[in-house]
Parts: sequence; C-alpha cells; structure tokens
Amino acid sequence: MAEMIKKGLIMEGGAMLGMFTCGVIDVFMENDIVFDGAIGISAGAVFGCNIKSKQIGRAIRYNKKYCKDKRYCSIRSLIKTGDLYEEEFCYHELPQKLDPFDTETFKNNPMEFYVGATDIMTGKCVYHKCIDGKDHDIKWMQASASMPMVSKPVSVDGHLLLDGGISDSVPYEYMENLGYNRNVIILTKPDGYRRKRGLESYMARLALFKYPVAAKAMFNRCEMYNRQMEEIKERENKKTSFVIRPSEALGISRTENDPQELERVYRMGRKEAERRLPELRSFLDD
Repeated sequence: MAEMIKKGLIMEGGAMLGMFTCGVIDVFMENDIVFDGAIGISAGAVFGCNIKSKQIGRAIRYNKKYCKDKRYCSIRSLIKTGDLYEEEFCYHELPQKLDPFDTETFKNNPMEFYVGATDIMTGKCVYHKCIDGKDHDIKWMQASASMPMVSKPVSVDGHLLLDGGISDSVPYEYMENLGYNRNVIILTKPDGYRRKRGLESYMARLALFKYPVAAKAMFNRCEMYNRQMEEIKERENKKTSFVIRPSEALGISRTENDPQELERVYRMGRKEAERRLPELRSFLDD
C-alpha cells in the first residue's frame, strides 16, 4: 500500500524578517497551493496564521499601517507595559477591530495549524493546535512571539512561555512526528547562514536568571539553530523537504518600522515564491 501523503508547511520566525514569509504565503494562496497542516514559530505563527484564515495581504497591510504606532512596537510600550509589542493593541484591538482576523474562515479551514512556544520552566518547546483563531489561540501566538528581554512571559494552559525560537526555531521534526511527510519549509535567512553566539546570548542569560533551564537553552540557541540548518539542508538535498529562503540577507532589523523596507522584504518573498512555483507544484503533486 502506498504511503499516505501529508503536506506540511513550516515557518521560521525572525520578527520583521517574517515579511519575507508573508510574501511567500500570499503567493501560495493566490495560486491555490494548499497544505494539510502548518506550523509557525514566533513571527511564523503570528503572520503565518493568515494562511489558514485565507487573508491574502493582511499581514503586510497592517504591519505597514501600524509599524510606526507607539502601541505596536516601541520602547515606550516596553517601559509602560513590559512588552515591546503592546499586548492590548497587538493581540486584541488590531485583530478584533482595526484589521479583523477572520476567525470563521480560520475555524472552518480543515488545514491544521500549530504554534510552538518555549516553556521557561523546562526549557523545552511546547506546541498548541489552534482551533478557532480566537482569544485562546491568539494567546498562544503571543507566547510564541514573546522575545526574551523585551517581553513578559505569557501564562497559558499551565505553562509560562516565551518565544518558541529559543528551543525549536524551525519545527520540522515536530511535524514529521505528526506524520507530515511532504514538507515545505520557509526560512528567513539565506543559504549557508549560521548563528554565532554574541552579546545577545549573554544578556538573555542574565535576563532569564530566574529560569536557569531556559537561560541555558537561550545561551545554546546558536548550536540548536545551526544543527537544524544542517538537517534541513540534508532534507533539501535528498528532496524530502522543499525549502524556500531568501537569496541574500534581508537587510532589515527584527523591529523594522519603515513601511518601505517592510514592503521591499515582502516583495522579495513574493518574487522567490513565484520563481519557485513550478518546482514547488512538482514537489507537492509528485
């Protein structure tokens, strides 16, 4: 008996580098590229969820419109609320009122959607299957995107959570363990990129001193990430996974607030997805 094909989509984080991913998934939606399941980490979750709600252009639209809003991302918000990205504005007012998230379509779309976040008590990634895109799911997305040092830990379902990228930057193994065997992986760094331990690692370890296991995971993140890049490259070479990544460094800050720069990176994602579209169709339909 032939093995049942389960098509998965895996989206890396990277904060505003995720505009590249937004461009890619918009092209997917415009060209009826569908998956049985998807998973996002950090920006891959909060932007990638729009593929399940089928909202083409939503992520780039609201990011360009509100990226300079002090409630969206600012030092003022960090000082005032403890979060660089203000919770009330980003995870309530924006998706509920200003640029509504289509929870009805999200709920009715049969594609499964997962997010991952790091449990700071254990240092391990925990995963949540989103059901309806409403408050509980949004809380998990917030947790997945809560960057250490500039975000408060998020408490949900008995976990105290921060950015999923600390413990599982690209969750292809999780999807494979769920039975997804034909996976498309969207990365936000060019081929050959490897993380180096820098000042951020030491600062994060200090910031997480109350949570020593999470602090260790953050300090060792570069080793985890680089191992994942090697394993993804192996899957790409064996043609068991299809990888879409920028052809060059995106050249923007993780907290970029220039709408033109966000649009530029979004266009890079679109261009790369359009260029690879015939190859992608062949991979998914073979």
